Amino acid sequence: MSGPAKPANRLLSALSASTYASLRPLLEAYQLKYRTELYASGAVIKHVYFPESGIISLLSAVGERSTLEVGIVGNEGMVGVSLYLGEKRSNTKAVVQGDGVALRMKATDFLAECERSDELPKLLRRFTHSLLTQISQSAVCNRFHVVDTRLARWLLMTADRMGSNDFLITQDFLSNMIGVRREAVSRAAFKLQEVDLISYQRGNLSIRDRKKLESLACDCYALIST
Repeated sequence: MSGPAKPANRLLSALSASTYASLRPLLEAYQLKYRTELYASGAVIKHVYFPESGIISLLSAVGERSTLEVGIVGNEGMVGVSLYLGEKRSNTKAVVQGDGVALRMKATDFLAECERSDELPKLLRRFTHSLLTQISQSAVCNRFHVVDTRLARWLLMTADRMGSNDFLITQDFLSNMIGVRREAVSRAAFKLQEVDLISYQRGNLSIRDRKKLESLACDCYALIST
């Protein structure tokens, strides 16, 4: 008899068939709905999430009312990596940025599996490294690069993880993503629309010319793309 089908999450799919078979009963499908908050900053992590589709944004607080995106996770990884690193509380807010499906696991089961076998921890170490690279490069990008190129980078990263050139996004959320005021985001998005790189109406964004958008994006995209 064949084992369970390979998951669409790339981290889980890299596990051996026997290890994934032992994990499968502990995983449950969870619908990722746009703008749903999975964790508040400082909240106890009760579940970890392995997206199969959709995208989750990791946000850090900037003052009392503002947030800044520090990372995004799609089907290449997991959300809740702080738990693996020994922290029971999330140091970021985790918000669904694009609809999809995740496989989620209770925190207790996840920690037990990390103790039982070294296979999952090995993959988590590689993912943690890639996430830290993304976070550090995004910090550099937000400090040194202009809004237009930052927006292009972010749109490409989102499309990569969504597996689609079409997604929902509000201007308020975009301003959090790239760390600028809403007015600056509006101007940058208008410029991209003027040259037909994107279309953006009522929260619906479509990438119309990916090659040109890649040429506009800063070098950070090539460094942190997956």
